Amino acid sequence: MTRSDDLTPASPSRVRGLEGFAQRLAGLSPWRRAGVALLCGLLTATALPPLFLLPLLIPAFTSLLWLLDGARDRRQAFALGWCFGLGYFAAGLYWVGIAMTVDLAQFGWFMPVSVLGLSGGLALFTGLALWAVWQSGLQGRARVLLLALVWLAAEFARSVLLTGFPWNLLGSVWSLDPAPLQIAAVTGVWGLTVLTLLAAAAPAVLAGTGCLSLRRGLGFLALCWLLPLLALGYGTLRLAQAPSPGEAIQPDVSLRLVQPSIPQHEKWQGELRQQHLQEHVRLSRQAAPTPPTHIIWAETALPWYLNHEPALAEALGELVPPDGLLISGAPAYEETDSGDLQVYNSIYALDEQGETRLRYDKFHLVPFGEYLPLRDFLGWFGMDKITAGSMDFSSGPGLTTAALPGLPPASLLVCYEIIFSGRVTATDAPRPQWLLNLTNDAWFGRSSGPHQHFASARLRAVEEGLPLVRVANNGISAVVDPYGRTLVRLEQDAVAAADSPLPTPLPPTIYARLGRWWVPILLVLLGAGCLLTRRDGKAAA
Repeated sequence: MTRSDDLTPASPSRVRGLEGFAQRLAGLSPWRRAGVALLCGLLTATALPPLFLLPLLIPAFTSLLWLLDGARDRRQAFALGWCFGLGYFAAGLYWVGIAMTVDLAQFGWFMPVSVLGLSGGLALFTGLALWAVWQSGLQGRARVLLLALVWLAAEFARSVLLTGFPWNLLGSVWSLDPAPLQIAAVTGVWGLTVLTLLAAAAPAVLAGTGCLSLRRGLGFLALCWLLPLLALGYGTLRLAQAPSPGEAIQPDVSLRLVQPSIPQHEKWQGELRQQHLQEHVRLSRQAAPTPPTHIIWAETALPWYLNHEPALAEALGELVPPDGLLISGAPAYEETDSGDLQVYNSIYALDEQGETRLRYDKFHLVPFGEYLPLRDFLGWFGMDKITAGSMDFSSGPGLTTAALPGLPPASLLVCYEIIFSGRVTATDAPRPQWLLNLTNDAWFGRSSGPHQHFASARLRAVEEGLPLVRVANNGISAVVDPYGRTLVRLEQDAVAAADSPLPTPLPPTIYARLGRWWVPILLVLLGAGCLLTRRDGKAAA
């Protein structure tokens, strides 16, 4: 049943405008609707870092709902969502294919497979989301709220299933400035995703099947656009009350971030290893008005198994400032009781004597990058992981709060371990006072990948209320305070060292306390909204 004051025939002027456009989209043939959905997904990806074309989200999601009006069965609805997701993920993750250029002879054939295969798999989540919206039969405001609900559920599902891949969550589009990010301290990236989708899809209630009366439609649109403005106002007020960037810092700590920007195709060449090491040493020894207390190198900065290179470790100790540390990424291997070898992607903390004061082994490994899933099967087809070496990396024991001499306790994160919202600090250890992320984005060249990676890392700082120190072999290296404000930054291809103080943490944020519980909370709120507005109609009811 529908209410006449909620759902009315569109006026002639609206037919000539939005209503006419919505009808034309719904009236397209299935193949053309799929093509337009693909284009809408491509438009959505332009809102991601580094372009941040946020206004294009509105025609993308609004058109998607109008396209859904033309779906005649569940298969067409699923296909629309899948095509939208294919465009979104392929445009957002094209840089995955660049990693294959490191060894074109071996992995060149896998470039289109890696991008389209990954995108097609992730698009299953958006396909299921659109299928659920169509299956519900809801229209008007209820349909927009349901789209936000199922989209949030889909983003969370792809964040946890099959080890998880939460890259380019929709809320990350707001990382263009610290102010809109502040709401992440309350709801995490999940709240930002909901606000974004509601604002982008709300204009759909002005036209299409079950369009609202003009008064109610504009009222709903105003409310959905007011929510991001309120979040922006909250963020602006929070930043106005915060100390100036760089004012609240840890005493007697000066960090040196070393970024040598070594091309990935040269990084593991044996004859160049000494040259790369000397470049790290040169940057580490640069004079500065305030000498560094701690030197930090990137992920696998040392192409040696450092736990079996005591002479190298002792030589590196000469670089270490008095009572300080050299923190660097390097592989490690251990022999099991059965005689098998296990290889780890590790972070080492070396003191002045070259002694390892701490070692952290990465636990959240990258499929096809650090290990080959189903190796017995896929290896038969000649496939292998794309990182150097013939052995798969082994997973470490998990997150920990690391006690580092001369530094506050830290949560250590290698590469994409930083992108998992609500999973960057140990739950069974004391709260850390900062996040340290070592990475190597040279795999992806001058693409959007490093910018997206940095945006995710920055979001984690705001969510947890913890400063972030990020050191990359090739950009973006930075120090970010717990409000998401950048103190120092080294861009892509910069061969440089940057010195920075270490900001102090904030008390635990609401999100740091609730974490991923915000997902069911938001789902319940959106579900309640769907129930309250369900009289906007069932399709053809």
